[in-house]
Amino acid sequence: MSEEKQTYSAAGEVSMVRLRRSRLQRMWIDLKKAPPTAIFGMLIVSIYGFVALFAPLIAPYGEAEIFAQSYASWSAEHWLGTDQIGRDFFSRLIYGARNTIGIALATTFLSFLIGGGFGLMAAITQNWIDQVLSMVVNVLMAIPGLIFALMLLAIFGSSTWGLIIIIAVLDSTRVFRLTRAVSLNVVVMDYVEAAKLRGEKLGWIMGREILPNILPPLVAEFGLRFSFVFLTIASLSFLGVGIQPPTADWGSMVKENASLIQFAKYDLKGAITPLIPAAAIALLTVSVNFVVDWFLHKTSGLKE
Repeated sequence: MSEEKQTYSAAGEVSMVRLRRSRLQRMWIDLKKAPPTAIFGMLIVSIYGFVALFAPLIAPYGEAEIFAQSYASWSAEHWLGTDQIGRDFFSRLIYGARNTIGIALATTFLSFLIGGGFGLMAAITQNWIDQVLSMVVNVLMAIPGLIFALMLLAIFGSSTWGLIIIIAVLDSTRVFRLTRAVSLNVVVMDYVEAAKLRGEKLGWIMGREILPNILPPLVAEFGLRFSFVFLTIASLSFLGVGIQPPTADWGSMVKENASLIQFAKYDLKGAITPLIPAAAIALLTVSVNFVVDWFLHKTSGLKE
């Protein structure tokens, strides 16, 4: 019996290895067939992710390290000059990638956890819970998101965790609507009804029967929502109520150095400096949308 068990386990391991190889081969084939825009988007997103993860190793100076001269011009010592209080702009740009992208990712994950969970619950129950949740979501969506976020941040303060929770709750309304809409097409399937008849719990049905069948639109929506959250955080930081100093953030970096633009005829490089974090925001947003568009096309079943 022991030899037979060993034989079965070895065969199982071989089959798992083959399955992994086939998956990797399919992924490689899909990547080779990807359009240039998607490849460009994945490359840019990978570079941004690398910079965000290894910011302390890449940045030549500290995030809040101050030097003697403020608004210094580009030089070998300070590649992009210094800001209004003498901090190295290039180093803060690198740290800003870690802070802005990290907070945007955490906010997007939390919004999907809230909106996706309640959306699945509403689609399965379809009773007074669905009605109450839908009513609350409609009320929240009727208020302009940026204005609502400004009001809540003025009340509860602009701490990092407060910023994440407020934006996640407001953004979860969109996730709720999408999750509920796509889940309604799945909850009527026979295998979901069979799970209910077997007496499976609500969480098991949500995680094992419905969620795997609605992942493609949710993954695509995650990319889009990340872009919107990323822009919202940058906008709030530009307005002074987002990520607070001395934490580096691309939105606040644009605001703090915007006065350099009016001196373009005296120092063209210095005038370009506040536009660099704005360009970094735009480049990441466009790249994420390129990847999302390709993923949507790939999972929709449409062919060329």
